[in-house]
Amino acid sequence: MANPQRAGRLAQEVQRDVTDLLLKRINDPRVQDVTVTSVELTGDLQIATIYYSILSDLASDAKKAQAGLEAASGLIRKELGARLTVYKIPELKFVRDNSVQYGNHIEDLIRQLHKEN
Repeated sequence: MANPQRAGRLAQEVQRDVTDLLLKRINDPRVQDVTVTSVELTGDLQIATIYYSILSDLASDAKKAQAGLEAASGLIRKELGARLTVYKIPELKFVRDNSVQYGNHIEDLIRQLHKEN
């Protein structure tokens, strides 16, 4: 079991590096609008769950982004290996973070209430 502070630091590093790689190294148009929102590491640092959001609400765009991230995961992991100072690079798991869409939905509902009053 890893030190929780170390896991937190490593998660921040992974988030920063994955964001950088998506901007500068991954040329896949499917991941253009992907924003990494957070990273969670398992206690043994073996699996990094990378939460991301996209601007579009379309299911087809979400599928494309997921496919693009999965296709790029090998390159991302290889690049992380060169950047991170850890014994074993964690497996990468990409999960869409719906909190941004949920927040937008709540804001829309609040605006509608204000219009009605």
